Amino acid sequence: MRYCEKSTRRTALRLATTSIPGPSTTLAGRRVRKQLSTLNSFARSLAIVCATLILPVTGSAQDTAAMRLDVGAQATWVATRESPAIGGRALTEGYLTQPVLMTTLGLWNDALSLRNTLDFEGATIRRGELNAGIFGEGYIDRRHPHTYVHELTATAEHSFAGTAVSLTAGKGFAPFGTDDPMSRPFEKYPINHHLAQIPERAIAIAALRSGSLVLDGGLFNGDEPESPGDTPNKNRYWDSWSARATFLPISQAELQASYARVKSPENATGGGADQRKHSASIRLEDAQHSGYALLEWAHTREYLGATTTIAYTSVLAETWTRYGKLNGGLRLESTERPDEDRLLDPFRTPVPPTDPGFIGRSHWTIITARLAGGFNLGRFGLEPFTELAGMHVSETLKPSGFDPRAFYGSNRIWSISVGAKLSFGMHHMRMGRYGAAITDGMRAPRSGGGMPGMNMMETPRPFPAD
Repeated sequence: MRYCEKSTRRTALRLATTSIPGPSTTLAGRRVRKQLSTLNSFARSLAIVCATLILPVTGSAQDTAAMRLDVGAQATWVATRESPAIGGRALTEGYLTQPVLMTTLGLWNDALSLRNTLDFEGATIRRGELNAGIFGEGYIDRRHPHTYVHELTATAEHSFAGTAVSLTAGKGFAPFGTDDPMSRPFEKYPINHHLAQIPERAIAIAALRSGSLVLDGGLFNGDEPESPGDTPNKNRYWDSWSARATFLPISQAELQASYARVKSPENATGGGADQRKHSASIRLEDAQHSGYALLEWAHTREYLGATTTIAYTSVLAETWTRYGKLNGGLRLESTERPDEDRLLDPFRTPVPPTDPGFIGRSHWTIITARLAGGFNLGRFGLEPFTELAGMHVSETLKPSGFDPRAFYGSNRIWSISVGAKLSFGMHHMRMGRYGAAITDGMRAPRSGGGMPGMNMMETPRPFPAD
């Protein structure tokens, strides 16, 4: 902690005492400004790492019959090279990504629980992270930064006669689709993120669990965030809804189907195209939480009034397993995505989109392989990893205003990423469910190195405790 504070202070002092060139900047001056920008980004990144990884160490953790407090944090350093990325050129970039601080407070034996996930990507990847094929919230071929308040929910839950019911309100995930990719092992997101999940909305959710059946449904605002600091538009509260049914034939198997009607997600003031979304999935996981397999289908259809304008379909298969300190995964994805007009920055699209918004539709086939190792460093966990992805893209609408071969330089793209994730305390939750929608089979057993009372829904731990 002392090192982080001193390093950040020294970097900030250098930035504050350095003069910035004026409008008549020479080439040397531009280089100085670029170096200053790099130092400034480093200072912000260092401060964020200190906040997300040091604060939980100094924070308190309690586990009593009436109260349970879980704290966790993680941050990932990653370098990515894509070839070709644009115009036949390869790009190589590095980031501090997914720096999050997670807390969960359970009161009165979890009759009331409060969940908070803070995400600092707005400071570390504001320009977006290279992720060929992905789209959403004004970014394309770069993953957008999430909002600073990723989740902030309160849940009241009660059980009687073998049935559990709950009410959840706050900001979080609408009851639709599968787990958020951030809580899954792969660092790179699948490009179906905005087809298979509905994140970062003002939500009001009711859930019921009885035997092997789980039902959850709710209201939320349809508009997507427009920036990391954006909050749900109050004029749009509760204008959209979704419902999900989950069946558990055995404790380690989940069958899920969901439906959503989302009003004007890409235009915050309303008046844009509405969406009707479908999702179905099968998820299997072993009893030791050391591996899983997921098969999902997602379909989104856009409407202007009663007229269908365009539709997208995605099929994804994903598996992950752990053996000792090594773990690995494989993901196969076949997804259609909208191609929109781009700004002067070719990785950005207009928000809200121009009418009708899309100039084409492309089909992406992606195979991603991951290999990682997990190590315990006292109260911290370190997971170095590498991911390799091969992609093929082609247009599905002809004539089309988007030619993948002309834009990228090829219809085949390769991506390799190398990095390491540092984590502390409570491991990342399987994000997307609240209260009674979380079944016993979804709750991982408490692992070594975690905070006391860690009995909430978690992603499988990537390595065993020493």
